[in-house]
Amino acid sequence: MSNLVRILLAIFLPPVAVLMTNGIGLQFFLNILLTIFFVLPGTIHALWLVLRER
Repeated sequence: MSNLVRILLAIFLPPVAVLMTNGIGLQFFLNILLTIFFVLPGTIHALWLVLRER
């Protein structure tokens, strides 16, 4: 999938971007937890994971 699509998903739907990048695992559940508490940490975490895969 295109990196641009993953980056946009990381901004607007962080858990979906993490799911598509890493699958279901620790990072996915951590991102859901971060997104539930505050959206910005979940977004930063998702962007970090998506950009790390490059």
